[in-house]
Amino acid sequence: MNRRDFDSRRGPHPDSMSDAELRALFDRVSNWGRWGADDERGALNHIGPAEIVAAAGLVREGRTVSLSRDFPTQPGPENPWPAQHHMVIAGDDCCVPGVDGLEVSTDFIGIAYHGMASSHIDALCHIFLQGRMYNGRAAGEVKSTGARSNTIMSLRDGLVGRGVLLDVPRAQGRPFVEADHLVTTEELEAAEAAHGIQVGKGDILLVRLGRDARRAVHSDQAVAGLDPRAVEWLHARQVAVLGGDGVHDPIPNGVIHRDWAMPIHILGLVAMGLHLLDNLDLESVAQACAELGRWSFQFAAGPLRIQGGTGSPLNPIAIF
Repeated sequence: MNRRDFDSRRGPHPDSMSDAELRALFDRVSNWGRWGADDERGALNHIGPAEIVAAAGLVREGRTVSLSRDFPTQPGPENPWPAQHHMVIAGDDCCVPGVDGLEVSTDFIGIAYHGMASSHIDALCHIFLQGRMYNGRAAGEVKSTGARSNTIMSLRDGLVGRGVLLDVPRAQGRPFVEADHLVTTEELEAAEAAHGIQVGKGDILLVRLGRDARRAVHSDQAVAGLDPRAVEWLHARQVAVLGGDGVHDPIPNGVIHRDWAMPIHILGLVAMGLHLLDNLDLESVAQACAELGRWSFQFAAGPLRIQGGTGSPLNPIAIF
């Protein structure tokens, strides 16, 4: 067994970090005040006009690939609150009441998108540490009527930049990362070397751990994740957004401490101001990257403009 593997039934991972170590790491990667006291964009500030223009130059084949899972209407262990989709007007009675000469179909959707089932983006008001969110703002700024700061409206004009996929299991010659393994900085760098690419300033980094490939083999709902120490690497590389086929933190979590149930979420969202893309479908884009022999592409996504929103459902697109 690799020393960074753990059995959740036996307690914490042998390399789990102490509360003091995690707090020190939080301070080292913190971007509070870096772009001013009023900043609500966080690591998105790493994406400027030059990065967006450069990403457009990656479009060569005219091929697009969705990175989203289907709208999660089916209940299951990872989807205890399934999304709602029902017809308001259907083809079997398609006349609009009170309107002659118009036949239509219309539907309704509703979703609680945070969790393990929906492809979504986390805004910087989604997670707190000891009552504070990114840039030191109080958790109380998120009201029952919606958030007052660090909302998804920081991305109201969309998210466009260079997408980079690091396919960790492919780089290691296996179908998926076991759920009892914490992916290290060294493994991310090994995937870079295997793919012939280097993660840099303003990148929208997508890390494939093979969640869906693992689901085809195992019946449990465990999900692999990153070693919290990898956040320091993300900070040094000036990554703008982190996405994955899981939720970045391992489930179940073998590094749990009081206040640190999901350290990647806390270190990323709260300390760095790093927006997170959860539950992406990375199988098709991984196949496209392998076929084309390149692991970067233009990335484009348009979160919903939700005033006070803590995030948004999302259908990101990779453009080759």
